[in-house]
Amino acid sequence: MNSMKKEQYSFQFDVYDSIDALSKDDALLLQQARVVTQIAYAPYSQFHVGAVARLSNGEIVKGTNQENASFPVSICAERSLLSSTAALFPEANIETMAISYHNQNGHSSEPVSPCGMCRQALLEHEKRYDHPIKLVLGGTEGKVYVIERSSLLLPLSFTGDDLRK
Repeated sequence: MNSMKKEQYSFQFDVYDSIDALSKDDALLLQQARVVTQIAYAPYSQFHVGAVARLSNGEIVKGTNQENASFPVSICAERSLLSSTAALFPEANIETMAISYHNQNGHSSEPVSPCGMCRQALLEHEKRYDHPIKLVLGGTEGKVYVIERSSLLLPLSFTGDDLRK
C-alpha cells in the first residue's frame, strides 16, 4: 500500500512600516535603489525597477531593468546587477541587495519580490558563492520587507545538484 504525507514550507521575514525603521546600512541601500529606478529603461511596462547591492569588499553595485521591444530579450534589475557583480568583482559576495520600483501606471507603495527567473538566478548566485543574499524589498514609500536569504523565495528549487543525481 502506498502512503502519503503532507509537507509544509514556510519562512519568516521582517516587515517594517517604512524605510525609517531600517538599519542605517539597509536604509541607505534601499534609498539608492529608489533613486536608480530613474535610470531604468522601461518604455513598454512603465515599471521601473532598481537593485543595489553591498558586496563583501565594501563596493556598491547597481542594476536596473532594461526592456526591449522583443520582450524575451529584456533583463530584470536583479539579473542585471548579478551579471555586473560577477564580472566586476568575481571574488566578492553580495551581502545585501535592496530592490525598489516605480510604477508609472499605478502605486509604488507595496514591496514586490523578484520574478521567478530572478529567484532562480539569485539562488544560483548564493550557491556559487556559498553565501546568503539578504533582500530588502520596498517601493518608493511604505512598508519594507527584509528577507534573510534570497533562496527562501524558491522552495523545491532546481539546482546544479539535480543535474548530478
